[in-house]
Amino acid sequence: MGLGRTRAVALVGLTGFVVEVEAYLAASVPGFTLVGLPDASLSESRDRVRAALTSSGLSLPPRKITVNLSPASLPKTGAGYDLAIAVALLAGAGTLERSPEGVVHLGELGLDGRLRPVHGVLPAVKAGVEAGFERFLVPSANVEEARLVPGATVRGADSLAQVAYLYGADIPEPPEVEPVPLVVRGFERTAPGDLEDVVGQAEAREALEVAAAGGHHLYLVGPPGTGKTMLASRLPSILPDLGERAAVEVTAVHSLAGSFDPAEGLLRRPPFEDPHHTATAAAVVGGGSGVPRPGAASRAHRGVLFLDEAPEFAPKVLETLRQPLEHGELVLHRAAGTARYPARFQLVLAANPCPCGLASGRGEGCTCPPSRVLRYRTKLSGPLMDRVDLQIEVGPVSRAELAVSTPPETSAAVAARVLAAREVAAERYAGTGWSTNAEVPGRWLRDALRGERGVLAPLELATSRNVLTMRGADRVLRVAWTLADLDGRPAPGAHDVGRAMAMRSPEVAR
Repeated sequence: MGLGRTRAVALVGLTGFVVEVEAYLAASVPGFTLVGLPDASLSESRDRVRAALTSSGLSLPPRKITVNLSPASLPKTGAGYDLAIAVALLAGAGTLERSPEGVVHLGELGLDGRLRPVHGVLPAVKAGVEAGFERFLVPSANVEEARLVPGATVRGADSLAQVAYLYGADIPEPPEVEPVPLVVRGFERTAPGDLEDVVGQAEAREALEVAAAGGHHLYLVGPPGTGKTMLASRLPSILPDLGERAAVEVTAVHSLAGSFDPAEGLLRRPPFEDPHHTATAAAVVGGGSGVPRPGAASRAHRGVLFLDEAPEFAPKVLETLRQPLEHGELVLHRAAGTARYPARFQLVLAANPCPCGLASGRGEGCTCPPSRVLRYRTKLSGPLMDRVDLQIEVGPVSRAELAVSTPPETSAAVAARVLAAREVAAERYAGTGWSTNAEVPGRWLRDALRGERGVLAPLELATSRNVLTMRGADRVLRVAWTLADLDGRPAPGAHDVGRAMAMRSPEVAR
């Protein structure tokens, strides 16, 4: 009998746990048992490993095989444990001269013995390094991604035979085989358009700039064809590049979702996700059988989540966004485990004023009965809208705006102002863990202005009249700080608070 050990990584959400893979070969009736809370795809590893060993010219003695994945209480999913199980078996059978115990193995096995790449390698390797492991063996297609993690010594292989040969197995040097490519799922990243394409809409353009500078959520309402979607799709073009820590977080999410191409390196630009209004709650916030997978909200982490035709989304989908809007993360509970995914995105909602889209301004031409208009508008609940900092009405472009000969301002010009404002905010919040005004608690904002007479008076009046909730007042203050940052003032004044209230809702400012 023999015992072989090596390591793999279990991912629960983006949190990785190093798993000890033990293979015990006992002199008893031949069999193969896999224990340690595996899911269905992992349980099938027994057949994949057997076929891969046979195809690689390797064999196991006719023993009773028990493979344990420890800690046994941790749920384990996917086929990424195949390579570790095969290596532990070969070590237990005495086939390998060198011990694989200190190496972390990640990869799926094909029946022909080739190594197939897996998703989530970046967070897995990161978890291994944080647990004190330095050496990793992965499929060749995952090497680029694994080497993005500082402190990791990564080696790639194309087949199980190559892995066995590396560990000193008594087999001929295996021939070169064609590596299995990494399949990147169909989330295409197209370059955002430029703001110079947007004619007129000065108020909406200003709101877009404020949203970018402070990380604020934005609601655009107006008739069809006024440029709401065009404006929203150009928000990423004025956002700053991601810092090192944020880039690693974003890349890790997309690695797990299978929407990351390692050839691009770390994702440095803020992502943009725009799910269709028929999307389910699982597609937007994450889900699936077993441990849930990241959805559009997590893929939009540190970027923009755009919901076009927002009232057409199912109420269940919209209400599930409340948690990430408050806390910047999603906590998904399932029977197989609880997964946490970062989800600090900027929410942009676009909507028509009514089902026919013509109930703006004087409402001329609108054919919707008042009850239907009310029902349509209340699809966006009060608690959800209370979390949206900027609420702007987008009207049709006027003839005067069309006749202006001066070209509209470019995204590059606006992005420069946004970056300057963000740098001011980052300096102010240095050491606090916050980086944008949208993240700062209301208490800090109020305390910073407590000595300024008259600045908070409009907010106190609005809250006393129940025009604003306390949450709404805090969000007005956040926007006021952003307006001051854009204008180069050390703190907001009463004028900034008034502008912020008007940008939240014209009725609030009255």
